[in-house]
Amino acid sequence: MPELSQESERGRAAPPFGLAEVTGPSMVPTLYHGDRLVVHYGARIGPGDVVVLRHPFQQDLLVVKRAVELREGGWWVLGDNTYAGGDSTDYGAVPEDLVLGRVRLRFRPLKAGQRSPLALARWALSAARPVFSDRSASRRLRAR
Repeated sequence: MPELSQESERGRAAPPFGLAEVTGPSMVPTLYHGDRLVVHYGARIGPGDVVVLRHPFQQDLLVVKRAVELREGGWWVLGDNTYAGGDSTDYGAVPEDLVLGRVRLRFRPLKAGQRSPLALARWALSAARPVFSDRSASRRLRAR
């Protein structure tokens, strides 16, 4: 994901959309390692939204998680994969200014072995999908 340039920090408006790549298994089954994301910077965040944020202790690291609820001190964020870790259960609520944007679209790149017409057709039908808020997941995750 692109970092904010010096121009945007000097007052010019940053582009409202950007790209990011998923690494790791923390958001499986919603997102997989290698998925590409379209991120809407500065978008309003609500419970259940998939968001990109700066890690609270390592702010040069960008993280993709699901915003569960707004608590005192910021957003409580969790991964969809309960076994992966690396979320608010480890570092607490994330301050709102570290939440950069909301994920709007997921794109899965074509795998090297997908060459048959059937495999290409399946890929074409499932490669790009919007990433919706999952309010039911938000309620389930909050119970943890």
